[in-house]
Amino acid sequence: MRALVLALLWPFAALAEGERAGDFDYYVLSLSWSPTWCALEGDARGSPQCDDDAGFGWVLHGLWPQNERGWPSYCRTGVRDPSRRDTAAMADIMGSGGSAWHQWKKHGRCSGLSSEDFFALAREAYGRIVRPEVFRMLERDVKLPASVVEQAFLEENEALVADGITITCKSGRIQEARICLTRGLEPRECGADVVRDCTMSDALFESMP
Repeated sequence: MRALVLALLWPFAALAEGERAGDFDYYVLSLSWSPTWCALEGDARGSPQCDDDAGFGWVLHGLWPQNERGWPSYCRTGVRDPSRRDTAAMADIMGSGGSAWHQWKKHGRCSGLSSEDFFALAREAYGRIVRPEVFRMLERDVKLPASVVEQAFLEENEALVADGITITCKSGRIQEARICLTRGLEPRECGADVVRDCTMSDALFESMP
């Protein structure tokens, strides 16, 4: 009976909030293709990330503490929140200070680190992954299999394995590349709830402005 109850409750485990900070298994580095986010959300918000001269391609959506099953969010922590200056300083890789604040509030607090150390770790993780330049060089929008995007990341990052990266789609568009890393930022295989590749063969990949 206990096993049955746990099985029924499992789909909701990932939605729990307020867990203890620092209690997680690994990180998911989420890289968002900026033109997709701007088309679906950012343009309507008037985000500076979406200005024609912003020049953003793969931006750091977040560095997410992850468990082998489920993930923590909005964790309890006694550390101080970052200042507006601290979050604004992340805009060069996260698109805006507002994005950095949201990521700290939902995910960063769960790292068990100070905001300063968390943002430094996120910047380091972002810097360790080579973002394929071919996507920045597109002169027009294209439709392609999501697997092509994954393969491009694998070719540029020898330490990555196929089960250590997943490409997501949203509204028929390439959305994000999610890469699984150890707590020491070394590539590793993703848990079962992260490896959910987009299977589209004709996903829209929008070129940069």
